[in-house]
Amino acid sequence: MIAKPRLYLIFPNIFDFKGGIQVYSKFLLKALQDIYPEADYDVFLKYDKYSLKQPEKLQFLSSTRFHYFGDLPKLLQPILFATKIIILAILQHPVVVISTHVNYAIVCYILKFFTGIPYWVVAHGLEVWDIENKATKFALEKADKIISVSNYTRQRLLQDTNIDSEKIVILPNTFDASKFPINSKPAYLLKRYNLTDEQPVILTVTRLGSTAKYKGYDQILYALVKVRLYLPNVYFILAGKGDDIPRIKALVTNLNLQDCVTIAGFVPDKELCDHYNLCDVFALPSKGEGFGIVFLEALACGKPVLAGNQDGSIDPLADGKLGCLVDPDNVEEIAENLIQILQGDYSNRVIYQPKYLQEKTIEAFDFSQFRASLAKLVSGN
Repeated sequence: MIAKPRLYLIFPNIFDFKGGIQVYSKFLLKALQDIYPEADYDVFLKYDKYSLKQPEKLQFLSSTRFHYFGDLPKLLQPILFATKIIILAILQHPVVVISTHVNYAIVCYILKFFTGIPYWVVAHGLEVWDIENKATKFALEKADKIISVSNYTRQRLLQDTNIDSEKIVILPNTFDASKFPINSKPAYLLKRYNLTDEQPVILTVTRLGSTAKYKGYDQILYALVKVRLYLPNVYFILAGKGDDIPRIKALVTNLNLQDCVTIAGFVPDKELCDHYNLCDVFALPSKGEGFGIVFLEALACGKPVLAGNQDGSIDPLADGKLGCLVDPDNVEEIAENLIQILQGDYSNRVIYQPKYLQEKTIEAFDFSQFRASLAKLVSGN
């Protein structure tokens, strides 16, 4: 990159919603600005609104220009979004355009076709597995570099597309380890959920949307019926928000689990670490994760983690070395492993070593590691 580069970053949003792609986008911008503090940054946010106050902007360089499109009418939004990116890029000629969602790859391709400006695309999970839109798939294949957040997603791309393997590099998700220390169970949460300090607690933190059933929270509820036979006082906290909550509540009632399940709703950042420290096992037997930042957060808090063995969850758990991987469709297997973990009988004794789990997770996935890997990537090494 040249001495005074201009970088374009295209994100869905980073201020008004917190999901895996949004968190990754925010860390990517922060790392780039640490590496190239002298660069100019234009950040295009399709869904964020200028009208909302965003104090989080203060963590980025004051020279960063944010372009908001969330206030626009929905019919005009995609047209004006693409048009502004293309016109500004023709005038300013950034050294690279980086998109953290594959849906914006078409705009990047059009821009490169007319100007030669290279573009990179970040590949997370479901959005790049089995892409049905031919134009989107073509634009992804023509990207100069594809950053995959997990080895699993990289393998899926190689299997489903005609992308040169040399173009797909892995830059895993990251997290701020300083926000997730190991602590005892917080007294205020024990009181809130009416729990005792010795009571076994299962925790899931995820999006609870009608399109997110692949996350596996239903399977935990079904498994809980059996777990209770061995651990009568077990308690399950399901944290998250989304339009699937009414159906989940009905399922809890149908399974007669009302006295051992709390649907906690959205957990604010200031309470997230405390919730991890409250639990005895973090469980998310998903089959659609590109990676799963929540696994890093739980492991950093020294907690045993149960995850699915059919998606990117494999990466944060180091292929099962740091946790328990199960068939996400097998309720019996989920139940048996939860029972073993909570009774202290799980075969991989590493999961009962909080400091070890924390150290290995920080060693591989802390933000400093992410930034160092990105620096090598952008310098071409």
